[in-house]
Amino acid sequence: MKQNVEIFDIFDGDMNRIGTATRREVHQQGLWHQTFQCWILSKQDEEWYLLFQMRHSDKDTFPSLLDISCAGHLLAGETVEDGLRELAEELGVNAAFEELHSCGVYREEQFLDGGKIDREFCHVFVLRADRPLHTYQLQEDEVTGLYRIALEDVRRLTAGDMDSLVTAQGVEPDMNGVLLPVDRRFAARDFVPHSKAYFRLVLDTIGNLQ
Repeated sequence: MKQNVEIFDIFDGDMNRIGTATRREVHQQGLWHQTFQCWILSKQDEEWYLLFQMRHSDKDTFPSLLDISCAGHLLAGETVEDGLRELAEELGVNAAFEELHSCGVYREEQFLDGGKIDREFCHVFVLRADRPLHTYQLQEDEVTGLYRIALEDVRRLTAGDMDSLVTAQGVEPDMNGVLLPVDRRFAARDFVPHSKAYFRLVLDTIGNLQ
């Protein structure tokens, strides 16, 4: 897995570039860096869904939790447009930048285990894609499942309903990498935590697309 050797551009709190650092350094020292994040919005049988990926158990942050459909760090020298490689690598999606709907840039600060701090300028997008789940190609060392969760359930969770479970249809690879259909139920604790303000940014953009 690509860890501890990647080099990122780093920034001050006003998003002015101030140099470069390794992945390990940005998390240990709480340095601001950039990420590309893309939510896939899907309509199936007249109902709207968001896709969530299951992060690999070996990830250095939030292992084995559900998160954004596709996300990754921008490497040193990369532009936001270069983030499209994450869609191709993680999900096998080849999209043009013009197909993405920008939610804006979100400043996210999260305190992790071991005294680490993750400070990101998140370039957040939504991509409309109605393709069946089995047509995606999951990156073996990054993504261990892809799940479709009803948009109304997402709204309920992000509004603070932490007690009930949500039902998800998904795909998970077998020992040979073949994606098999699964039905799962998830609780709020199964998701990477993001603030209500972050989800308002995403859901407001989605509201304009429906």
